[in-house]
Amino acid sequence: MAGEDFLERKLAERRANNALRRLRLPEGMVDLCSNDYLGMVTDGWIEKHWGDVVLPHGSMGSRLLAGNYPLAEEVEGLLASFHGAPAGLLFNSGYDANLGILSSVPQRGDTILYDELSHASIRDGMRLSFARAYGFAHNDCGDLERRLRSVEGGMIFVVTESVFSMDGDMAPLAEMAGLCSRYGAHLIVDEAHATGVVGPGGAGLVQELGLEASCFARVHTFGKAVGCHGAVVLGSEVLKSYLVNFSRSFIYTTALPPSAVRAIAVAYGLLSSMDAQRTRLRALIGRFAAVSLPYARVASATPIQVVIIPGNAAVKRVAGLLQDSGLDVRPILSPTVPAGSERLRIVLHAFNTEADIDKISRLIAETGLSST
Repeated sequence: MAGEDFLERKLAERRANNALRRLRLPEGMVDLCSNDYLGMVTDGWIEKHWGDVVLPHGSMGSRLLAGNYPLAEEVEGLLASFHGAPAGLLFNSGYDANLGILSSVPQRGDTILYDELSHASIRDGMRLSFARAYGFAHNDCGDLERRLRSVEGGMIFVVTESVFSMDGDMAPLAEMAGLCSRYGAHLIVDEAHATGVVGPGGAGLVQELGLEASCFARVHTFGKAVGCHGAVVLGSEVLKSYLVNFSRSFIYTTALPPSAVRAIAVAYGLLSSMDAQRTRLRALIGRFAAVSLPYARVASATPIQVVIIPGNAAVKRVAGLLQDSGLDVRPILSPTVPAGSERLRIVLHAFNTEADIDKISRLIAETGLSST
């Protein structure tokens, strides 16, 4: 076998930049990093409401071959109804959903305008498209309009997250929808981190603002607050048919198994009744946001709370001190975020306690004082 020095050289670069990733097992620690915002997984809500149904763990093929079955189509209808959309199409993950729609819908000669902090799956989908793609300044509708004015010819697609995964802030969707209407652009919204947490019954920011009819497509993923696996692209029946015919990440992959699809249905059956969890979560968010810390923060009313500690070495040091105290907080390093904006991504959950919030607040404050 040929040598692997070329791989080791790239790993050595990561080590030199203090940015090498490793898998960890956070056993026995207080969870302040997962996306299980409502405790759907931690508190076993799906298992408690599963019943005695036994379903296969395999689907035997892609949806276009042997992998289609009545439950998949029933759940697509349930999801479309819950989110006020004409139709929905299941994908195996949020990554697959973003890859599938953005690589297949925009064509050569079209233009994609995307928030510069959009998730890697959005960027990878655009990379596989033949359309032009340009970023606009984060949540800056002035910059978005400047970009819209400059587009000449072709269809225009505007892409954003509703809640940003690395900052926790929300997109100005109402203003963006207005701009899309004015310039004839198609708005695509990734609701991954809003699903279950924001809006009526956790339906997302689009529905909280009543913008369902203003969106060309919405992506809701189930690996965060919903507590299971998969994603759905919501839109028109025409869009659904188009994706079935042209989206490679849908066509050329084995379908979600019935056991996974039932988990989605069970979780969605619970979301509307979890107002108590959302209320508690909002209280914990307010408690942490009110604390004065000796570091810059990103303003956020969502479970994702960000403390900026520039430099990979510096943020890893603080994260290590928190982990040594039993708090599972992960540092987000460059190049995942731009150099100089390295951060602690602290995620709050309905199952966290006030004591957890007070402990992490105190420890972060102490690390700031000790470094001055």
